[in-house]
Amino acid sequence: MLVKEIMKRPFAVERDISLAEAAELMSEKNIGSLVFLSRNKIKGIITERDLMKNFGKHDKISHIMTSKVVTVNPDETLDKAAEVMRNNKIKRLPVENDGKLVGMITMTDIMANFEALEEDFFFG
Repeated sequence: MLVKEIMKRPFAVERDISLAEAAELMSEKNIGSLVFLSRNKIKGIITERDLMKNFGKHDKISHIMTSKVVTVNPDETLDKAAEVMRNNKIKRLPVENDGKLVGMITMTDIMANFEALEEDFFFG
């Protein structure tokens, strides 16, 4: 199974919003992360955990976001996406095609499609 078959719509912001605005948006959309874009390029990602750890310490998402964002191509397999997540110790993976954000995949999405993963990924 390919990433593009299960990826979800990504949520992105194109301005440096406050942590409170990010929390409100994430709550409203029921999402666990936001991607920060500038000129359609990924500049960072912020997660619920980032917000919880930094609320009251910083005011803007650019101060706490992860700027070295790992991405995956929509034509990669779920096995490859899971491997990227495991190797980078992350739970959310933006999907990029030709340098543009086109989706988001989470470890929960992958686990929901567990039967599509190769057995040797976990047991090999």
